[in-house]
Amino acid sequence: MKRRDFLQSASAATLAALAAGSPSALARSSARRETPNFRRGPSTADRVIVLWMAGGMAHTETFDPKAYTPYETGLDPNRVLSTFPSIPTAVDGIRFSEGLEQIAAIMDRGTVCNTYTAGDLGFILHSRHQFHWHTGYAPPQTVAAPHIGAWIAKTLGPLNPDMPAFIDIGQKFSVGEAEELKAFHTAGFLGAEHGPFMIPDPADAVSAIRPPGGMSTKRFQRRNELFKRLADASPIGQHGSEYQRESLMRSMDSAHRLLTSPAATAFDLSLEPRATYDAYNTGKFGLGCLLARRLCESGARFIEVTTEYEPFKRFDTHEDGHSRMGELKELIDAPIARLILDLEERDLLDRTLVVLASEFSRDMVTEGKPGKKVRDQVNVPKEMTEPKHYGMHRHFTDAGSLLLFGGGIGRGVKFGTTADERPCKTLDRPVRIEDLHATIYHALGIPPDHGYVTESRPFYVTKDGKGTPILDLFPA
Repeated sequence: MKRRDFLQSASAATLAALAAGSPSALARSSARRETPNFRRGPSTADRVIVLWMAGGMAHTETFDPKAYTPYETGLDPNRVLSTFPSIPTAVDGIRFSEGLEQIAAIMDRGTVCNTYTAGDLGFILHSRHQFHWHTGYAPPQTVAAPHIGAWIAKTLGPLNPDMPAFIDIGQKFSVGEAEELKAFHTAGFLGAEHGPFMIPDPADAVSAIRPPGGMSTKRFQRRNELFKRLADASPIGQHGSEYQRESLMRSMDSAHRLLTSPAATAFDLSLEPRATYDAYNTGKFGLGCLLARRLCESGARFIEVTTEYEPFKRFDTHEDGHSRMGELKELIDAPIARLILDLEERDLLDRTLVVLASEFSRDMVTEGKPGKKVRDQVNVPKEMTEPKHYGMHRHFTDAGSLLLFGGGIGRGVKFGTTADERPCKTLDRPVRIEDLHATIYHALGIPPDHGYVTESRPFYVTKDGKGTPILDLFPA
């Protein structure tokens, strides 16, 4: 599928749910009917933090290192499995890649899974796989598929009524593939009130919960009332479903209420002790982890912090893979470790599930997966003539790393095995997206066949309601 086709299909579903000119499925079902009737089951977690390594994080360069091959001019790419030596972790038998020493030191608090297998979606496009990861459904869909954070926000509601239940930190929509990214940063048919509260820059998060500069609170309140009247009189208000109208209004009321709530102080990083601020401050992602901790303390239900997807930047390493990966490790290592330790110190880790993930992995040679190779997108030379050729450049979907901490997950565990020789594919215990989602929902007490009726049919939190939670990840 071409990028433009995906954009048109995915965006059309989102827009249809918000502004259909004829009575929509939501007008009929209102997305209020649950199927089956929901009753929260036993849970090991109350909240979720996703640490999103956007762009395709190579598992052999991070949490599943293989044989190290140092760079030399004339090196055959087929010889390169890892461009960093491995290091020990706090757990015997688990090794990480050099540059992740601080996360390695806390692996006695969590589980590493190296057998995440990305979906077979044809020609590989980052936003398509990110859509699949975040919604559990491959695009395009006939309805607007909700983000996993929206499912959780709708089903469990907020922990703190003044705090947005779903908060997304670090992603701008002024970058390449912006419309494609918007397609899954949405509550879809569940309604605007369950969508993400977006914080593009955590260093300036406080601006998101304050009136614009120079505007008094009274004037801002008048504008809010005027905006609500305009929204109600707009095409969405006139022709959209009653449910979507009400959801939009509730969303606006919640955002306005946050401005005067004590919960708003959680967004102000200037209130953090300087030493703590500096410990997290490796850049935007590091400060996003600090903000996530503060929001977690204040009652956010689902938080995602992203390294930010932008084509050919950060983890989207199509060249200079080795040097860029070194820089990325400096970005993520300290703040992730500090986040886990801070949650533990505050007695929050046991009931907070932290998931580190990426849309797929990378390999020097293989594009796609063995047996289902897709069209090459990177020209890897037959031999390396300069350092920019050294690194994991192609998209690899047959294995990928996940880290899981807290929320009832086992401690000091290595789950799944990948091959030590190319292709470094999954050998046992493959983890599919529907099963990973089912595992997250299981921790929260949500069954995988929970769903809502839209377009006169049930739509489930996992594809067709058939996700299977990986119970081996939870100690007996």
